[in-house]
Amino acid sequence: MKVCIIGGGLASLTLASVLIKKDIFVDILNEKKTIPYDQSRTLGISKSNIDYFNNEITNIKKISWEIKRIKIFTEKNNDEELLKFDNKNDQIFSIIRNYKLHKQLFENLKKNKLVKFKNNIDIDSNKYKLVINCDPTHPYIKKYFSKKIEKNYSSFAYTTIISHKRIKNDTAFQNFTKNGPIAFLPLSNTETSIVYSLRSNKKKSILEMNDLVKKYNPIYSIKTFNDWKNFNLKSSSLRNYYKDNILAFGDLLHKLHPLAGQGFNMSLRDIKLLSDLIDEKINLGLDLDSSIFIEFQKKTQSKNFIFLSGIDWIYELFNLESKINLSLLNNSINFIGNNKIVNKFLKSFADSGIKY
Repeated sequence: MKVCIIGGGLASLTLASVLIKKDIFVDILNEKKTIPYDQSRTLGISKSNIDYFNNEITNIKKISWEIKRIKIFTEKNNDEELLKFDNKNDQIFSIIRNYKLHKQLFENLKKNKLVKFKNNIDIDSNKYKLVINCDPTHPYIKKYFSKKIEKNYSSFAYTTIISHKRIKNDTAFQNFTKNGPIAFLPLSNTETSIVYSLRSNKKKSILEMNDLVKKYNPIYSIKTFNDWKNFNLKSSSLRNYYKDNILAFGDLLHKLHPLAGQGFNMSLRDIKLLSDLIDEKINLGLDLDSSIFIEFQKKTQSKNFIFLSGIDWIYELFNLESKINLSLLNNSINFIGNNKIVNKFLKSFADSGIKY
């Protein structure tokens, strides 16, 4: 059996790593020989997905940094945490540099005889049992997967990494400022990743961004800033996941606001389900065909949309809080933080998503 994966990003390489464990031949088509990941980009992976990675794909303990608690503030409550998520000194999620994860996956795949990398995107879909497209620039997007529900946040996400004096750095901080959420995400005891989603169509200068970080800095004695990077913020949900034996995948299915760090986690949950559906076919001695994609969309689309909408609701809730003086809203958020049942549900929601 042979499967084609289009694109060379993290979702593509992770999916390929799962498929070869099933003795499936995989062609990875990508025009670029390397993905130019900037070193300021990081991603958060939930505990359940970290366990899945380490047990089923490749061990990433050496390149990940454990986060054991999350503290949430607003501009109006900058001196006192509004919410706190703590897992009794056990990890809640981990932070990883994008380029390090990509490098480890790519090097593992290069050594495997079941994988072939091809530097083109021309494809005859009839030559493959399944074609999975993760490339947002491929002609398949315009031809089959252009219809989607989309929201423009009129914001830019700014990312950098700060170096600072050594501390015990296992707490993530999120501050919902009047201009958007800023997150401080530990990478080591001396480095922390920063993601600031600014509600503005006008780009900020390096000096302006440095000053904003210093303004909302929770605990760090900053030594240096790495280069700042930025990108436009949108969320989207694809209306149709597949066409015949071609499946859209990864960020093409769902793109969401980075405030909760859930983008790649959603793709990992999709990979788990797709893997299970393929296993069912193989165990029954059946050939791989488009019925897998039909079942995949049936089981994931509504749940993915609900999850994406939930993240958007959280963003809008804190966006509202930053604009108005309303004690009722603050009291409601405090209720979430202090109610053990609700708090536990939110941690489970972030860790595992909506159960299939």
